[in-house]
Amino acid sequence: MIASQHQVAAAPAATAQLRPSVRWALASLSLSMLLSSLGTSIANVGLPTLAQAFHASFQQVQWVVLAYLLAITTLIVSVGRLGDLTGRRRLLLAGIFVFTAASMLCGVAPTLWLLIAARALQGLGAAIMMALTMAFVGETVPKAKAGSAMGLLGTMSAVGTALGPLLGGVLIAGLGWRALFLVNLPLGILTFVLAYRYLPIDHQGPQTGRARFDLSGTLVLALTLAAYALAMTMGRGSFGALNQALLLAAAFGVGLFVRVESRAAAPLIRLAMFREPGLCASLATNLLVATVMMATLVVGPFYLARALGLSAALVGLVLSIGPVISALSGLPSGRMVDRWGAPRVTLVGLIAMAAGSIALSVLPAMFGMAGYMAAIAVLTPGYQLFQAANNTAVMSDVPADQRGVISGLLTLSRNLGLLTGASAMGAVFAFASMTTDITTAQPEAVATGMQITFIVAAALIVLALAIAVGSRAPATHDARPGEVS
Repeated sequence: MIASQHQVAAAPAATAQLRPSVRWALASLSLSMLLSSLGTSIANVGLPTLAQAFHASFQQVQWVVLAYLLAITTLIVSVGRLGDLTGRRRLLLAGIFVFTAASMLCGVAPTLWLLIAARALQGLGAAIMMALTMAFVGETVPKAKAGSAMGLLGTMSAVGTALGPLLGGVLIAGLGWRALFLVNLPLGILTFVLAYRYLPIDHQGPQTGRARFDLSGTLVLALTLAAYALAMTMGRGSFGALNQALLLAAAFGVGLFVRVESRAAAPLIRLAMFREPGLCASLATNLLVATVMMATLVVGPFYLARALGLSAALVGLVLSIGPVISALSGLPSGRMVDRWGAPRVTLVGLIAMAAGSIALSVLPAMFGMAGYMAAIAVLTPGYQLFQAANNTAVMSDVPADQRGVISGLLTLSRNLGLLTGASAMGAVFAFASMTTDITTAQPEAVATGMQITFIVAAALIVLALAIAVGSRAPATHDARPGEVS
C-alpha cells in the first residue's frame, strides 16, 4: 500500500488532466494490448489457407493458434514476476521486440513447424506485453484516472479481438497468409518507440536487486498450466483418455506447485496473498465471467446457423455486434469506475451480465435474431463494466514490487476461464442438445441447448455475484488485495 501510494504521489495531483507524456505512455500501452489481442484472433481466420499452403490437416494447423495461446497461458505469471524483479520497462521493451521479431519469423517461415515455433516465440512476447501493460497503469496514471485507463486497455483488447477476423480476411485475399503476421512489424516498431520514449524509467531498489527468480516454481507452474490448457483444447470437443490424463497431471501439478512455493526462499507467487479475500474473489469472478463470455463464442455461431438458419455472412455480421459494443463501452465503463468506485461498478456489471445471460436463454426463442442481438447488447457492456472495475480494484493498491505478478494472475484467470468455457460450456450445449454431433443436430435441439446453456451461464454469474458481495465486508476494513507479507 505504501509503495503504491509513493508511486502515485510521484505524479502531481494536477495530472487529473493527463499530461502529453502520460497520454503517449498510455498510447504505447494501448498498442501493446492491441497487438497481443490481435495476435490471437487474426490467425484463426487463416487456418484453412494455412492447411492448403502447407498441405496439412486441421489438427496440424490448429497448433498455429494453440502454440500462441499455450505460451501466453503458461508464462504470463512468470514474466509478470520477472518484470517485478528486473524492471518492468526493460522487460516490456524486450517483449515488444520479441513479439515483433517473431512476427517477422512467422511471415517468412518456410515450413509449418517453423511457423508454429515462431508463433510460440510470438506468444512469449505477447505474454510479457499482456502481463505488464496493466502493471504500468499504477506508474503512469494518477489514481483518480486509473479506471479510465483500465477501460481504455479493455477497449483496445476488444478492438484487437474484433479487428482480427476482418483484417485477416482482407490481408489473405489481397496479400496472402504471410501478411497476417507481417502486418505486426510497423505496429510493433511504433509501439517500441513510444514505450522507449515515454514509459517511466525503472527504479531498482536494493531489495529488488537481491531478489531471486523462482525457476523451480516457474517450471512446475508452466507444466501444470500447459497440461490443463491441452486437456481443455485437444480432441476437438471430445474429452477422451488423453484429456483425462492431462487433467489429472494438472491436478497433481497444482499440489506440487503449492509444496514447492511453500518451501521456496523467493517464491514465484506468495501463497499468503491468497488469504486476502478481495484478491481471491477478484480472480474467481474473473474466471467465471470469462467462462460465460466464451459460451457466447462457442454456442452463438451454432445457434444462429442451425436454429435460426442464417447464412454464413449474416452469422458473421451478428457475431461482430458483441465485439463492437465491447469496444464502444470500454472507455465509458472506465469513467464510471472513476466516478462511482470499483466495488459498486463491479456489482452493476455482474448484475447486467446475469440479466444478459437470462435474456440469451429467453429472447432468441421469442424474437429470433433481434432477441439474440438485444441480449448481447445487455451482456457485453456488463462484461466491460466488470472488467474495468475488477482490474482497477485489484491493481490500484498493489505494492510496486508485486504489480507484474498480480497483473499476470488476473490475465491468467481470464485465460483459464476462456479455456474452461470452450470445453465445459461446449459440453453443456452438446448435452442439452442431446446429440453427439452438434453440426447435424435439429434446429429444435439446438434451440433447447441454447436455452439450457445460458441458464447455466446465468447461474455462474449469480455465483460470481455472491462471491463479490461476500468479499466486500472484510474488504471494507482492510482493502489491500496486493499487500502481503
